[in-house]
Amino acid sequence: MKDPATLLGLGLGFVIIVTANILEGGNPTSLLLLPPMLLVLGTTVMVTIAGGTMADAKTAVTSLKRAFTGGDNSSAAEVVPTVVKLAERARREGLLALEDDLREIDDEFLVKGVTLAVDGPDPEEVRDILEAEVDAKRRADKQAAKFFADAGAYAPTIGIIGTVMGLVHVLENLSQPEELGHLIAAAFVATLWGVLSANVIFLPIGNRLKRLGDLEAARMELTVEGVSAIQSGANPRVIAQKLTSLLPAEQQVAEAA
Repeated sequence: MKDPATLLGLGLGFVIIVTANILEGGNPTSLLLLPPMLLVLGTTVMVTIAGGTMADAKTAVTSLKRAFTGGDNSSAAEVVPTVVKLAERARREGLLALEDDLREIDDEFLVKGVTLAVDGPDPEEVRDILEAEVDAKRRADKQAAKFFADAGAYAPTIGIIGTVMGLVHVLENLSQPEELGHLIAAAFVATLWGVLSANVIFLPIGNRLKRLGDLEAARMELTVEGVSAIQSGANPRVIAQKLTSLLPAEQQVAEAA
């Protein structure tokens, strides 16, 4: 696992909630009631799907793995030495010499950019192609994050709906006072799961996907600048300084070290 932040954060978050419930004298199993959980979680997912397209829903499902593993979370700083190395060889031997180096590079976007540069199209055309791919990637990541953000917005209200339904059931059983305590508690479990699922599941995952998307877009944008510099034949030292200046301040310090 490349970056366990989400798994660690959500896992420990639930552990703390359960621990607090036990310390207060509660029984965690009393919160695991199937009807309210099914109502809140199931309905939330369905209405979120209703607000988009089936393609959005499929993208959200595939994005879950990326949210929990971090996907390709390599930082933009890791691109700099690779681009500088390619620039040094291109300056000595020409762009065609870079074809041999591409087999050793794992970054698909960098490989694509250098391949386009080697093939010899106009530099502006290469930049336009790569920037269009960055924009497409940014839009896809934004939509995946939006799916979970929308779910986080729906869940609390659906939890309230579940509680109202439960209280209606309570009123139907006023003739059985011995059952009222259990029925009232079950009614409020729906609100609990609405608020809990929104703030401990859906919204954190949405924010995680947004952050990963921003990091990947930043790496791709730096790659575009690097490929353009290589194609223009710029001095490798100038390329290194230019790309380093595009990094966040803390990464610039690490690169300088």
